[in-house]
Amino acid sequence: MIWSISFDPFVPLWALIGAVAILIVLTILTGLLKFRGWLLRSATMALVTLALANPAIEREDREPLSSVVAVVVDKSQSQRLADREGVTDQTATALQERLAALPGFEVRLLESRNSGSGDGTQLFQTLSNGLSDVPPDRVGGAVLITDGQVHDVPEQAATIGFDAPLHGLITGTPDERDRRLVLHKAPRFGLVGSEQVVSVRVLDRGRGTGGPDRVRLSVRRDGTLISERQATVGTTIDIPVEIVHGGDNIFEFEAAPLDGELTELNNRAVVTIDGIRENLRVLLVSGSPHAGERTWRNLLKSDASVDLVHFTILRPPEKQDGTPINQLSLIAFPTRELFSVKIDEFDLIIFDRYVRRGVLPMLYFDNIARYVRDGGAVLLAGGPDYAEGGSLYRTPLAPILPARPTGAILEEPFHATLADLGERHPVTRGLPGSRQEPPAWSRWFRAVETEIEAGQILMSGPSETPLLVLNREGEGRVALLLSDHVWLWARGYEGGGPHVPLLRRLGHWLMKEPDLEEEALHVSMRGPELLVERQTLADDVSDVTVTSPTGDDTTIAMTESAPGLWRGSMPTAETGLFSVTDGTLTGLVHAGPQNPREFTDVLSTTEILSALADATGGSARRLADVGGTVDMPRVVAMRSAADFSGNGWIGFKTSDASVLNGIDRYPLFLGLFGLALLLGALSATWYREGR
Repeated sequence: MIWSISFDPFVPLWALIGAVAILIVLTILTGLLKFRGWLLRSATMALVTLALANPAIEREDREPLSSVVAVVVDKSQSQRLADREGVTDQTATALQERLAALPGFEVRLLESRNSGSGDGTQLFQTLSNGLSDVPPDRVGGAVLITDGQVHDVPEQAATIGFDAPLHGLITGTPDERDRRLVLHKAPRFGLVGSEQVVSVRVLDRGRGTGGPDRVRLSVRRDGTLISERQATVGTTIDIPVEIVHGGDNIFEFEAAPLDGELTELNNRAVVTIDGIRENLRVLLVSGSPHAGERTWRNLLKSDASVDLVHFTILRPPEKQDGTPINQLSLIAFPTRELFSVKIDEFDLIIFDRYVRRGVLPMLYFDNIARYVRDGGAVLLAGGPDYAEGGSLYRTPLAPILPARPTGAILEEPFHATLADLGERHPVTRGLPGSRQEPPAWSRWFRAVETEIEAGQILMSGPSETPLLVLNREGEGRVALLLSDHVWLWARGYEGGGPHVPLLRRLGHWLMKEPDLEEEALHVSMRGPELLVERQTLADDVSDVTVTSPTGDDTTIAMTESAPGLWRGSMPTAETGLFSVTDGTLTGLVHAGPQNPREFTDVLSTTEILSALADATGGSARRLADVGGTVDMPRVVAMRSAADFSGNGWIGFKTSDASVLNGIDRYPLFLGLFGLALLLGALSATWYREGR
């Protein structure tokens, strides 16, 4: 409660000032001339002038406001090392209790976690956000409970936003030691099959380190150990790595642990190199002329990632009809060069209605079979040629072909349909129009009857006969398309059909595109969410286990989003390499930058916060000594001081801020009291004049 005097004049201010001036002049004149009762006259005129000023006594009803103290708790990944997390929670609880015991203080507990952006520990951003609604004069101070590795410390105390002490309570002990692997140079892209160079360096810090020790360095690609070598601490080493497949190639470089080190998490550096395929080389050999001969050529030429070599056999070698040589084909079919010398340079060989006419000797079919077993791919798009005597099945290719022709050709209208397996296989899963009955695509009119000897049936023709068959042979792959009417879809007959997605997926499956593998586990990051996709031909899948960079395991339940495709997800806040496994397959994904600031240095320190804390009158001190015994400082409330910390105690500023609940005003010259005062003064003056 505060008492004060206020004025609310009845006359304009200029008139009141004039009255005061006249009063002063008259008082001086009457005093100099020594008029009778001049002092009483002056007092009476002063009372009248004061009455015109309308003085009043005011009483303010104010309620004092509490001082707000922010307790910022560091919940970053580095705080999970050793016993830091337990010490942090213990300190935060004790500090809240001690501040609550002080009258006039309000505690705000703020938790700071890693955002996943790789910016490290942002405690001052958390502090600013937590006090954004508090006036600066109400802030009594702030405490940061952290390991000292803070990455957004302002350069000047004035930028904090309040004039109060800042204290740092540091977890960890001064005898820590640690080894870390620093990534110096790493490419982001590389051609598949090429060799790239990654530069790393091993650094040791802390108690008992500093010598040029030799360290074992392990290199893994996609979780598989590929090499080991020796590295000298403090020396940069160049490590060559090979890009073996398209997409993300995840390389892990791990240094052997240091005895007694704080953590092994930063002994590892992760590099993700995007493998880029050179243009895929495809050899297309067209045999018997037919209406859809250009379907394959047009499709492959439209794919920018494919280099196409196309030969059409128009004239067998034994045909002699007197046609001049200069009117024959522009180039002879280079059988030896294609099927003997350079066959291994092709990623895929396609035979489109090829018939044996003596163009390719049987020896070259042996080469093709070997090429497939060694990792190549062959696609046979057959029509009547596959059922007749000149069929490729009657060559040394027979052992790698999954379907044996019966010799019958089925010529009747039918809709190509997905087999049960085809609904789950990534080559045919979700083809536009496949969910309707009959499928929303045009009919075909011819298919080759076969008996399946191996492989997987993805599409069926008339009377459930196999239409599209895939098979793995050795390291390679084989596909049979047992109809030559896919061109009807390309020409738009009866509305056409999905020939582009079907044939493109088929070609890329043969060339081992990772996204089209039947059994695959794909892991990716979408913002802060980790996504898991499991492709399978089975009817059910097991849950997956996610191992975080800090070693915590989390189980994700998978749900079927489409036939053969299961998905699951979980939120993540950590930065680093996540490993996902279902017991059979393993997937890796790296969240955040490859060399996060959070693990650049994990040794606890008071140095980073000391300068700023000292500038505010606070302090940065360790909570535990070498023995690990926690010593929580006392908490003291202080009105004002130059130093808010001392031996074993920390202080906080009490606030002078208050809130005004109301004002009571008591005028002095209104009512009977004012009238009596003025009449008394006039009467006294009259009485004095009468004597």
